[in-house]
Amino acid sequence: MSKTTMLALGIVLLQTVQAQKNDTTTTQFLRDVVVTANKFSQKQNTTGKVISVIDQSTIEKSGGRTLAQLLNDQAGITINGALNNAGTNQTVFMRGASAGRTLILIDGIPAYDPSLINNEFDLNLLSLSDIERIEVCRGAQSTLYGSDAAGGVINIITTPQAKGKLLQMKTTLTGGNFGTFRGSTQLFGNNEKWSYVVKYSRNQTNGFSAAFDSTAKNDFERDGFVGNVFSGSASYRFSNAFSIRTFAQHNEYRTDIDAGIFSDESDFTLKSKNRLAGFSLNYQQDKTQLTFNYQYNDIKRNFLNDSLHRPGFTRFSTDDYDGIARFIELFGSFQLAKGVRLLQGADFRHSSMNSRFFSISSFGPFTSQFKDTTLSQASAYASIFLNDKKEKLFFEMGGRLNVHSRYGDNTTFTINPSARLSDKWRVFGSIASAFKAPSLFQLYSSNGNRNLLPETSVTYEVGTQFASKTFNQRLVYFNRRVENGIDFNFITFRYFNFLEQTVQGLEWEGKWQPSKGLQIQGNYTYLHARETTQSRTTFKDTTYSHVLRRPAHHVNLQISYTKDDRWHVSLNAKYVSSRFDVGGFRRDDVQLKGYLLLNAYGEYVFSPKLKWFADVQNVLQTEFFDIRGFNSQPRLIQTGIRVQL
Repeated sequence: MSKTTMLALGIVLLQTVQAQKNDTTTTQFLRDVVVTANKFSQKQNTTGKVISVIDQSTIEKSGGRTLAQLLNDQAGITINGALNNAGTNQTVFMRGASAGRTLILIDGIPAYDPSLINNEFDLNLLSLSDIERIEVCRGAQSTLYGSDAAGGVINIITTPQAKGKLLQMKTTLTGGNFGTFRGSTQLFGNNEKWSYVVKYSRNQTNGFSAAFDSTAKNDFERDGFVGNVFSGSASYRFSNAFSIRTFAQHNEYRTDIDAGIFSDESDFTLKSKNRLAGFSLNYQQDKTQLTFNYQYNDIKRNFLNDSLHRPGFTRFSTDDYDGIARFIELFGSFQLAKGVRLLQGADFRHSSMNSRFFSISSFGPFTSQFKDTTLSQASAYASIFLNDKKEKLFFEMGGRLNVHSRYGDNTTFTINPSARLSDKWRVFGSIASAFKAPSLFQLYSSNGNRNLLPETSVTYEVGTQFASKTFNQRLVYFNRRVENGIDFNFITFRYFNFLEQTVQGLEWEGKWQPSKGLQIQGNYTYLHARETTQSRTTFKDTTYSHVLRRPAHHVNLQISYTKDDRWHVSLNAKYVSSRFDVGGFRRDDVQLKGYLLLNAYGEYVFSPKLKWFADVQNVLQTEFFDIRGFNSQPRLIQTGIRVQL
C-alpha cells in the first residue's frame, strides 16, 4: 500500500474517531440538500456518492464568469482552457481522468458531440446565465450513465423554479474591459397545469491574443468571440401522475483563433452551431416513477483560414465537421418495500459524423473527406438501493450491460455503501468500474486506428463527511486504475491503446461560518499519477509520473461577507501547482510554472427586483500559462445589473 493511500485512510479514520467523541449537537444540513445523481430525487445524506451542488445563489454571484470558470473552482476538477481567451477548447479533467471521461448532462440527459475527438460536449456553447443549478458527481458513473462517465458526471439544470406566477422575467446585463458584454433575458412562469421558460443570452468580447508572443515584438492581434444562445422548454401536467416536458435550444458562436503555439493568425476563425431538442414523459404514482427521454443533438463546426491576400504555404483552407447524436431512454424507480428501491432502465445511443476539408496552397488545391460514419450502443442497467429502518445504513449495488455496434458486450458494476454515524457524521466508500469506447474520430479519421480497444477502469474511494450549523467538510481518497487507455501518439500521429494508468488522490471540501455574515470556504485536490505508455520522445514504451496539463496540487479559497442582506463582498484565491505540457515533436514534456490568482466580487441589492454587481478576475495581473504557447487571462474587470420582475 502506498504512502498516499495510508495517509488518506489514516485521516479518514482519525476524523471519524474525533467525530464520535465531539458530537453533541444535531443538524439538518445534509438532509436539506436534494440531488438527482441516481436518476431520482433523494436527499444527499441517503447516497454514498460524492456530490457537490452549485446552487442558484452561487451562480448569480458569478456574473462576470463563464460556466467553465465556475466549474474550474470545484474540488477534483481542472478545466484546461477556462482561463484562456474566450472560445478556447474547454477540456474537462475530473479526478485526473483524460479528456472525454466526464459526461455532461443537460437536465439529466447526456449531451455530447460525436464530431469532437473525445466525444465531449463543447462548454463554449452554454451560457452560465441560463443555468439554475449544477450537480457535480465525482467518481465512475458508467453503471447509470454509460460510456464517457469514467471520471464522473456534471448535470447542468436549466429549468428555473417558478413561484405560481404566469409571467416572470429576469434580465442580466454585464460590461467590462476588452470590449466585453454579456446579456441575458428569461421569461418564465407556471400555473396548476403549465410551466414554461424562454431564454436568450449573448456573450461577446474583443478578447486578447490567443497565442503568446514570446518575442514581445510581433504585436499579435486580439482574438474576439461572439456567442448566442436561444432556448425554451414547456411542461404540461395531464394529471397528478402524468406529465410531459418538451425542450429545444439553438447555440452558436464565432471565435478568432491563431495558427498554433507562439504563432499569430489574423484571419482564422471557428464557427460552431448546436441544435438540441427533445421531450420527456414522466409518470409518478405512489411508489412508482417512470421516465421516457428522447433527445436529438445536431452539431456543425467550420474552421476557415482565408489568407489568399497573404504569402505563405497554405493560403486558404476550410474544414467542416458535422455530428448527430440521438439518445432514447426509458427507466423506472420502484419502491419495493420500506427501505428497498429498485431502479431499472435501458437506453439507446446513435452517433454519426462526417467532415470535409479543402485547401489551396503553393502546390495547388487539395480535398479530403471523412464520409458519414456511425456507431450505436444499446444498454440495460439496474441498481438496488437499501437502507435500514433508522436510515443509518445505506447500500447501492448495480450493473450495466452495453451492446456496442463495434465492440459487442461490455459490463460495468457499482458497489456503494455508506453509513450515518451520527446526525453530523457520515462515512462512505465505493468500488465502481467504467469504460470509454473509442470515438468515431479516433477510429476512422486520418489519424485513427480501427484496432483500438475500449478503455476500461476501476475506481475505489473512501471518505467521510461532517456537517454542523457552522462548519461542514468532506474528505475523500480515490484510486483509479485504467487499462487499454486511449491516447494520441505524438510521434506516429495515430491513436493507440497505452498499457496502464493509475491515478490516486485526495479531495477536501470545507465551509465555515464563524459569525453572522462571514463565511470561509475552500477545497483542495491532490493528484498522484503514473502511466506506462508510448514515449513522446522515442518509439519505446516508458513510464511517466505525471499526466499532461493536470496539476498535482489545486487549491481554491474564498472569504465572503454579507451585511444586512444587501452588501456582499468576496475575495477568491486560486493556487495551481506546476504541471507538464507537450514540448513538441520528439521533445521532452515541458513543465509549466505554478501560479496564484486573486479574484474579487461585490454586489449590492437595492430591492428584491434590482441588484448591482462587480467582478474582478486576476486582480494582481499575474502572468501564467495553462497551455504552452497560449496566453491566459489578464486582469478582467466587469460590472452589471440584474433585474427580476
